Amino acid sequence: MNAAPADQIRLLDLQAIDSKLDQLAHRRRSLPEHAEIDKATADHTALKDLVVAAQAQQSDTARELTKAEQDVEQVRTRSARNQQRLDSGAITSPKDLENLQHEIGSLAKRQGDLEEVVLDVMERLETAQNRVDELTARLEHSTVVLTEAEARRDAAFAEIDAEAEKVRRDRETVAAVLPADLLKLYTKLREQQGGVGAARLYQRRCEGCRTEFSITELNAIKAEPADKVVRCENCSRILVRTAESGV
Repeated sequence: MNAAPADQIRLLDLQAIDSKLDQLAHRRRSLPEHAEIDKATADHTALKDLVVAAQAQQSDTARELTKAEQDVEQVRTRSARNQQRLDSGAITSPKDLENLQHEIGSLAKRQGDLEEVVLDVMERLETAQNRVDELTARLEHSTVVLTEAEARRDAAFAEIDAEAEKVRRDRETVAAVLPADLLKLYTKLREQQGGVGAARLYQRRCEGCRTEFSITELNAIKAEPADKVVRCENCSRILVRTAESGV
């Protein structure tokens, strides 16, 4: 393939622009905010699960307290009813009076035991509520952390994207004046060679693969016409000769 020496040199400009775009893309992918967001998202999700579990525990304990209080109220009501019967004097049978007094005593003990249960459940409910409050506060904080990290990422994206857009416009300007076949070859090699399709020959060295050429190899390159598109025999990239190439 042949191409004017000026067009070959323009490939170096295009390569520099493409390398800059690659750097910007890498910078966009490698923002520290990505790791922050991943961690904040994982923390947020874990805390949401903990809050749901704590709320379920609180709800279960609240129902348990309601049941315990109902049990106390039932015993208290029955005890009051028995006491009214006892105080009314309607029961005259000694045996019935003894049984009634015994039941009142048993109910008093039962009421005391149930009230202890109520107190225990109330303590556990308070603990459950405190746990919900603590986790909810942590969840709200994690939301702030995540939102702030996303905002920093989006701001960085905007800055990088604006710079990339300017560089892409510069690329369009350079690419527009290159011969189609030269641009096609450069694009193909760039895809094959890790983003570098054209490299300068400088001080006996290919700046693409850093191979240093022998005198014989340099003389062979020097013998090629100026418009000949030379390829590096080691990496196959387009080898661009400039005034500093020494050939």
